[in-house]
Amino acid sequence: MASREDIKFLSNPNIGKQRKKYCRFKKFGIRHIDYKDADFLLQFVNEQGKILPRRITGNSLKYQKKVAVAIKRARHLSILPYVTDLLK
Repeated sequence: MASREDIKFLSNPNIGKQRKKYCRFKKFGIRHIDYKDADFLLQFVNEQGKILPRRITGNSLKYQKKVAVAIKRARHLSILPYVTDLLK
């Protein structure tokens, strides 16, 4: 029986695999989310201005709630728009 090193692949077998999502707040030790930092909050908003869900961003529940509150506060103070055509 041939070993894995002896088998030659026509294409890379890792092409279809996705990377595991992780919570960037836990990984980098971020505890406070500042609602005045618009550039950071734009990472969690799509082009129309909607908040991206956890399954896309990979945030934990605790930090997703904090991000949502920070985005809503920034919208209220007109740091971020509520609706837009092309935000990014």
